[in-house]
Amino acid sequence: MLRRQKTQSIFSKRLIVTKKNNILKKYFGTDGIRGRANSSSMNANLALRIGMASAKLFTRGEHKHNVLIGKDTRLSNYTIEPALTSGFLSMGMNVYLTGPLPTPGVASLVTSMRCDVGVMISASHNEYLDNGIKIFCPDGTKLSDEQEIELERLIDNNNLKLAKSENLGRAKRIDDAGGRYIEYLKSRMPNSLRLDGLKIVIDCANGAAYKVGPTILWELGAEVIPMNVNPDGTNVNKNGGSTDPSNLISMVKKNKADIGIALDGDADRCVLVDEKGCIIDGDFILGMIAINWKNKKVLKNNTIVGTVMTNSALVKFLEKYKIKFIRTDVGDRNIIREMKKRNLVLGGEPSGHIILNNLSSSGDGLLAALEVLHTLKEKNKKLSYFSKIYKPFPQITDSITADKNSSPEVMLKVSREKIMKLKNSFKTNVRLLVRKSGTENKIRIMVESKNKKEARLALQKSKKILKNIKI
Repeated sequence: MLRRQKTQSIFSKRLIVTKKNNILKKYFGTDGIRGRANSSSMNANLALRIGMASAKLFTRGEHKHNVLIGKDTRLSNYTIEPALTSGFLSMGMNVYLTGPLPTPGVASLVTSMRCDVGVMISASHNEYLDNGIKIFCPDGTKLSDEQEIELERLIDNNNLKLAKSENLGRAKRIDDAGGRYIEYLKSRMPNSLRLDGLKIVIDCANGAAYKVGPTILWELGAEVIPMNVNPDGTNVNKNGGSTDPSNLISMVKKNKADIGIALDGDADRCVLVDEKGCIIDGDFILGMIAINWKNKKVLKNNTIVGTVMTNSALVKFLEKYKIKFIRTDVGDRNIIREMKKRNLVLGGEPSGHIILNNLSSSGDGLLAALEVLHTLKEKNKKLSYFSKIYKPFPQITDSITADKNSSPEVMLKVSREKIMKLKNSFKTNVRLLVRKSGTENKIRIMVESKNKKEARLALQKSKKILKNIKI
């Protein structure tokens, strides 16, 4: 127990440098604030301060301000949600509580309900022992780097002025939040879209979409076989979801389903399984939508955005269709930022974050799945048809947990020279990426090469360098 607490303390004090603006960040990673629940990096006291600071940051004008708070199904939400609520109420904001709702559902309802700020309590694909807080602007977008820096300053300010007693906020449960989000999703699809005749297995990862996911598919006419829809606080992302679709593959085959949909804990990403049991990751989904949208002339500038993790085979495949590809750092925030900068409508990650910028302000696993289903219906094709549009280059990923006496930042700094030397040592085209996780206390390693043997060797040598670091 003592060892875990020490590790988390180091993690909570990390400093993240964004290359573009050289900004130091104390709390925020690539996707909100995240850490081990009830530790120094994520606890009720911190949630209280985040609520107060967010209220201060987003108070504009003389009207009564409102915040929308959603959550996934983690046990620790019972401590984080009331603490956040108290923080906002103490600053004079009204609080709308949605209960379990996907992250993109919070993003959409913030706008439709005219709220001044939105908050999602979730650690996304992480295990239930972790938790996190994501914050949305009134237009449903995530915070800019500048806003995150200002919010961090306010979090550490112990002298924020509280509301007068008569100006305290009120809290209210929004009982139909799930239904509102379902209608929002439907409004993004053509009225003609029906899923009659399709048998769909959906794995909700015992997370935020455990109700809305099966419901919307059923309402659109599909025969639905739900999986992992019985959350108990501790089973979110356990043996299922987008990070572990093995059981989904078995269910698709067993039930002779047309398609399998795997969401993560907060349902902002999805991975698909075709009728033959093959995994369709975010790269394939991105390529499929890109070609379809170009043919429909809705793909702006014939350009899409991915990350450094995107398989190079997809990039080469898109070149055949004269579709340009832009890489960013990992994280949907980085993708969205680049899309806005260039006025683009499509981007995504292999992990299943798909951003349909002309339809939504954030990554949305259910929306991406519906867009794929729409394409299948339109073209009268099986999903397996699109799983063969290109052959991915062999790609191997792994991770190393930071040592208790160090941090990912320090480990990467110390090993940088040796990692660069390793990269340059390979004569064939090997793409080696060693980076700090933005969501966990880990270093991520990705190796891509046409030569599987060389890829495995590069991974082995990278791990050896990192494990032999002397701090």
